[in-house]
Amino acid sequence: MTLPADLHRPAYGTATLADVLPSVAAALGGGGRPGLADRLGLAQHLHGARRVAVLLVDGLGADLVRAHAHLAPTLAGLAAPLGDLQAPCPSTTPVSLTSLGTGVPPGGHGVLGFVTDVPGEDRPLVHTQWTDDPDPATWQARPTVFAQLAAADVPSTVVGPYAYAGSGLTRAAYRGARYAPAVSPGDLAGVLTRSLADADRTLVYGYHAELDLTGHVRGVDSPSWRQQLAHVDLVVAQVLDGLPDDAALLVTADHGMLDVPAGTRLDVDATPTLTEGVRLLAGEPRARYVHAVPGAAADVLAAWRAEVGDRAWVVGRDEAIASGVFGPVDDALAARVGDVVALARGTWALTATRQEPVPSVLAAYHGSLTATELAIPLLVARGSAL
Repeated sequence: MTLPADLHRPAYGTATLADVLPSVAAALGGGGRPGLADRLGLAQHLHGARRVAVLLVDGLGADLVRAHAHLAPTLAGLAAPLGDLQAPCPSTTPVSLTSLGTGVPPGGHGVLGFVTDVPGEDRPLVHTQWTDDPDPATWQARPTVFAQLAAADVPSTVVGPYAYAGSGLTRAAYRGARYAPAVSPGDLAGVLTRSLADADRTLVYGYHAELDLTGHVRGVDSPSWRQQLAHVDLVVAQVLDGLPDDAALLVTADHGMLDVPAGTRLDVDATPTLTEGVRLLAGEPRARYVHAVPGAAADVLAAWRAEVGDRAWVVGRDEAIASGVFGPVDDALAARVGDVVALARGTWALTATRQEPVPSVLAAYHGSLTATELAIPLLVARGSAL
């Protein structure tokens, strides 16, 4: 299955976010376990490091870092020895964080969108609001990299927002690690560096959320976003100041982001041909899953192709899976993908102003497979003793 020229299939296994933690784990001595190979060739860059911090900044796309290097001198001064990596598909936070934590593409772990259908239950699951239904250990059954490191006697810590401790997504993506809540970006830097000192050999992962939120609400071409980027740079500088001599820091992201002007928004709820025969609209504005009522899948696909046209890549479930954009998809997980998949092109967004009033009025989005959404940095700093 050929994608449009402006959309790209993530390079799973060689250059994606899912390949970061297995490579770190291998460098820390977890190699030899299933899936914990140094896929990125990080060993030479982490040589000698017994403690590794991985800081993921939500929404810190590689294109955005390059475009605003003057606002982020600390980030701009870090080495980028591997070039850009790629987010998974869809390029959205729950999918990316679970790919990071498990080391496998979305088709293997099953967190396949921001919102997905719960097969057989006719209800959506919003992964950012998920608690314990479905059971995280069942919904995402793959072992995490953190759990595999624990089995190799390498402890790990996840430093993230206080509100996310114990959430379904936290348990799905990070189980096996100790969760250390942070109450602010400054606290994130402090807890992350203190956690590095807790063991002679350890992985510490930190998650920074505010840049993505600012981009969604104000736009990535806004003064607010640029000022928030400067705050991110300060957090990175603070982590570097507290980095132990025998430690290394990796900075990465879960996706890029782009502004969506009013003229490139198609409102699904205001377009009758796009709601006919639809049981559930899932996904998000730039990565839609459309679940049809029984027997209507072919008609819904035809209607979406005709109405949406070249504003998105519109395919059926089997075509989307065969394209490889999700990586290999386990048969038991396939139904979580819509009967119709629509990945936006250009700056288009497929909003739903009635069903999703707040998401439909955001300034910037991500989720699709454009280069800007996929490109994420992998920046490296090494302690003074390395």
